[in-house]
Amino acid sequence: MIKKLIVMGLLCLVSASFHAQKTFNINLSSKKDTEVSPIVKEKVEEYAAEINAIIQEEKKLMEEELKVLQARNLDKVEFDKEKAQIADRYSEKMDKRIEELGFDLDDVIQKQVRYSLLNTDVTSNEELKEKLLKKFRPTRSFTGYFSYGIMTLTNSSQDNELDKNIGYANNLEFGLKLNYQLGRTSPWAVTSGLGFSWRTVRTDNNMYFAKNADQGVALVQANQNLDKSKLRTGYIIVPLGVQYNFSKLKNAGMDIQYRSYYTGFKIGANVYGGVKMSTNNIVKDGDGERRDRGNYQVNPFVYGAQLTFSYNSFSIFVKKDFSNFFKDGYFKNDKALIFGLAIGLD
Repeated sequence: MIKKLIVMGLLCLVSASFHAQKTFNINLSSKKDTEVSPIVKEKVEEYAAEINAIIQEEKKLMEEELKVLQARNLDKVEFDKEKAQIADRYSEKMDKRIEELGFDLDDVIQKQVRYSLLNTDVTSNEELKEKLLKKFRPTRSFTGYFSYGIMTLTNSSQDNELDKNIGYANNLEFGLKLNYQLGRTSPWAVTSGLGFSWRTVRTDNNMYFAKNADQGVALVQANQNLDKSKLRTGYIIVPLGVQYNFSKLKNAGMDIQYRSYYTGFKIGANVYGGVKMSTNNIVKDGDGERRDRGNYQVNPFVYGAQLTFSYNSFSIFVKKDFSNFFKDGYFKNDKALIFGLAIGLD
């Protein structure tokens, strides 16, 4: 009975899809709509056509027999009784003929499941295994990311003038991440990529960055209230590190296992290096906003290390520069320490 219901459901869905010229989709565990296999569709449509032919043949014979019954001019009770008997006889006859067609539902379902997994029809276990190995191969890809972090400047010496007057500082970054999984089942991956980072240091107490007489950099007290005072520096960043994925192994079938690279809890660690693109000193007061892309002795090179904790596409990280934020002894030993959030565009 269950097989008959499944068959009728398939027939109805394929028939509706065929006549309405719409795509028939089956929901699988991947939660993605997958088209019906061409082989499955052909077999079901062929089966539907054969069933329709049987129904039309038997219906024509039954109608002829009913005409003979009507010609006998029986009373209504007797007529309805014999009509029901004729209908039951032809129903049993149609069921028997349909059963003799030998439609193998299990085989059709197996073909559709394979097609749903691989989006192609396969004819042998060897071909299926080859397709599965190709589909679940180790991840080797580039993905985008976006991150934002709160930045502070740390040093091992006594407070300098910047430490006393620093305001809110942040790091905005986006770029591409290289994902290189070491094996189909390996939890380890090598990561690298290319990022663009903008680091902004804001000052309080109406102080602003200015060039001093020897073309160095110093903090100067403004003679009026400042609406804005910040030094923004852009870097091109290249990281290199490793990542460990704690997600469990999954079974793809045919004794093939794999580990999902993008899902689950992950820990990553990397070192990074970068080169400065430009520095922009932005000051705004009652006279308007001024911008200067000059040399404010910001270090032209940056390097450090980062530790990242991720779940699926979301991450929290801590990043520490080993290089000074400024060069040539200005604001000595100030190094960036950044805590932030990142989103992976997997």
